[in-house]
Amino acid sequence: MIRVTPRISLDESELEESFTRASGPGGQHVNKTETAVQLRFDVAASPNIPPDVKARLARLAGSRMTSDGVLILVGESYRSQLRNREDVRERLIDLIRDASVPPKPRRPTKPTYGSQQRRLEGKAKRSEVKQGRRGPSQD
Repeated sequence: MIRVTPRISLDESELEESFTRASGPGGQHVNKTETAVQLRFDVAASPNIPPDVKARLARLAGSRMTSDGVLILVGESYRSQLRNREDVRERLIDLIRDASVPPKPRRPTKPTYGSQQRRLEGKAKRSEVKQGRRGPSQD
């Protein structure tokens, strides 16, 4: 079990890892070894994640989540397969932790008296500038 938060834990069997050859520099090493990791986690089918966290996770994941509710993370930053696996798992845990924090509700506020006065003064100045641009009246 992978402990994410005190109330959320993931079972190792829910994570599906596949390995491919990484792109980028590295020469012969990168061409011979499969160090890149693709981690797939089925969020929609996971019994360990509450529904409200699933919804926030889908919003946070964006294009990394498929329409079927599968989260796909790819790691190929490091030369070692083990380090890439650790990196991808850490990113998954961080993403779930971020989604588990409910957003604070917005408390609507009113503009201060001073800001209202500054706004009205600005409008008055602008009005004067525009009146000064008018040509003489044709009475």
